[in-house]
Amino acid sequence: MFRVISILHKIEDALLVGLLLLMIGLAVFQIVLRNGFDTGIVWADPLVRVLVLWLGLIGAMVASRTDNHISIDIASKYLPMGLKRFTGLSVHLFTTIVCALMTFHSARFVLMEKADGLTAFFSVPTWVCELVIPFAFGIITIRYALFFLENLINVFNCRSRKQP
Repeated sequence: MFRVISILHKIEDALLVGLLLLMIGLAVFQIVLRNGFDTGIVWADPLVRVLVLWLGLIGAMVASRTDNHISIDIASKYLPMGLKRFTGLSVHLFTTIVCALMTFHSARFVLMEKADGLTAFFSVPTWVCELVIPFAFGIITIRYALFFLENLINVFNCRSRKQP
């Protein structure tokens, strides 16, 4: 199981690096074409916008696998260890709920975009470019649900150790 997870992490990392390199290369190439030759690629700007969306959400997926999202962590410095466990538990539960709602509503959004039948560039439908939204939030939801369960087990294990 750990080998499968490791392979999935490597795929995420490679996808993130590949998309970043593609986005930077395409943007630089577009700048060179515009400034050096007074021309450009018509579909490059919409593709770069889509790549920014994909990079942001895949980056969020990568950050979520180690619970490294941006957080405001003022209270944990002043709370006793017992309360820190419960605040961590509530933060993971809240994050799971919010991400689950985002997954659901972004999937609804993609379905509405599919019904519209618009294209982003070339003949690529807009909804295909937006599929990363519910996918990424779904993965983040699963990861934070697992963090929540792990913290819940730790809270119960700590309580059971204290009782004779």
